[in-house]
Amino acid sequence: MTDTNELVRLTAAEMAGRVRSGEVSSRELTEAHLSVIESAEPDIKAFLRVCPDDALAQADAFDARRAAGDVEGLPELAGVPIAIKDMIVTKGIETTAASKILKGWIPPYDATVITKIKAAGMPILGKTNLDEFAQGSSTEHSAFQTTHNPWNTDCVPGGSGGGSASAVAAFEAPLALGTDTGGSIRQPGALTGTVGVKPTYGAVSRFGAIAMASSLDQIGPVSRTVLDSALLQEVIGGYDRRDSTSIPMDVPHLADAAREGARMDLHGLRVGLLKELGGEGFQPGVEKRFNESVDLLRGMGAEVVEVSCPHLPYSLGAYYIIMPSEVSSNLARYDGMRYGLRVMPPEGVPQTAANMMSYTREAGFGDEVKRRIILGTYALSAGYYDAWYGSAQKVRTLIIRDFAAAFEKVDVLVSPTSPTTAFRFGAKMDDPLAMYMNDVATIPANLAGIPAMSVPAGLSDDGLPVGFQFLAPQKHDEALYRPAAALEAALENRWGGPLWRSMTAGWLESR
Repeated sequence: MTDTNELVRLTAAEMAGRVRSGEVSSRELTEAHLSVIESAEPDIKAFLRVCPDDALAQADAFDARRAAGDVEGLPELAGVPIAIKDMIVTKGIETTAASKILKGWIPPYDATVITKIKAAGMPILGKTNLDEFAQGSSTEHSAFQTTHNPWNTDCVPGGSGGGSASAVAAFEAPLALGTDTGGSIRQPGALTGTVGVKPTYGAVSRFGAIAMASSLDQIGPVSRTVLDSALLQEVIGGYDRRDSTSIPMDVPHLADAAREGARMDLHGLRVGLLKELGGEGFQPGVEKRFNESVDLLRGMGAEVVEVSCPHLPYSLGAYYIIMPSEVSSNLARYDGMRYGLRVMPPEGVPQTAANMMSYTREAGFGDEVKRRIILGTYALSAGYYDAWYGSAQKVRTLIIRDFAAAFEKVDVLVSPTSPTTAFRFGAKMDDPLAMYMNDVATIPANLAGIPAMSVPAGLSDDGLPVGFQFLAPQKHDEALYRPAAALEAALENRWGGPLWRSMTAGWLESR
């Protein structure tokens, strides 16, 4: 049996290799991560619920299948455990979207991505924390607990998917699934030193993802390496007839692109520096690491040019009209009538359906969710629809055209992922606009439906991780993986190893 600490510090691809060779069983991998979860959770609080019995049963089922020789055609990651953001529906496991209004809800079905994860023989360790209904940039808006950043537990892990990112960064899970509406996979990735990917809109089924903003939401991988994300996206990707926005296309060979990139030869690649995503408002340490990474891309043969997308400065404003409008529509279903929380009016108040809905939503929704519902309802109201929502959609079209024009000149675009490193708890809770600015570099990809990835670019002067973002043309997700893997390899050569291996994890060292 391999030492637990050694096991959990492997990449997912390395774990998969040991499982295939028979050196390690899926049960051993799962037990190792459950052990770390037990040690780390008092400090990290990444999980809303851990599922040890289910995970071990799934691991044993895979091990039995492997012993019988019945593993033909399974994905490379078969047998490797995974954590799931609690925005994704899991049959028989409570799914709350970190909201009181769904507390106690046990879904009767699995999301399509969960069906694929189970078919791949990947044990599900549990459900990770998030900002309520994925609405936030710090995971401080969860109704149940606040997740901490493993690099500094006094700091936020980003949001909304801080639970998934922290679980992977803290070695509680080798892989996780997240959802990305305006950067909820990539921004936590930047702040926790993990790899976060938002696939092309429609390339991964959204069936079973609790809707926040339907035209923006996308499920994607969270991992510690580019190759691990590639392997996971290959598992969950593909057309799904149950999702009306699913694209009928084959899953590209993402792992091949990542392995090619790891050879660090980028000759012939055209890289565009996004003029509008940098400068004022970006932390000096973030820009320093970003510029160093761009120099590494040049050193590997890439041609780097500055590219302008003139309408990107309007993306934040357009997003915060479109997204709340869709939130207002999607969250109208939580009415206390059909499932979830129900709060009846107190004695003396008419016992009407309208009053019951009002009291249920007052008790069940948090402040940030209420804020966005109000904003969205206002933007969609008579007399304001064309002036606000209609105008925002026109800006969205201009941003899509900007990206299309840019990709005629370059193969990928790059920018910092987040303008700052992780900030301390409470630093931005009283200023929603300052909180919203955390997503200024990630939102454009969601508006345009293009794929984007954040990879670690080192540590800033404050000792906290910095993220480097790649963006690629729609339906060309493989274009992200080659340069991202090349940069990852070049940075590892500079640091003498992966950034994540250097993290001091007290819950591991004290074991």
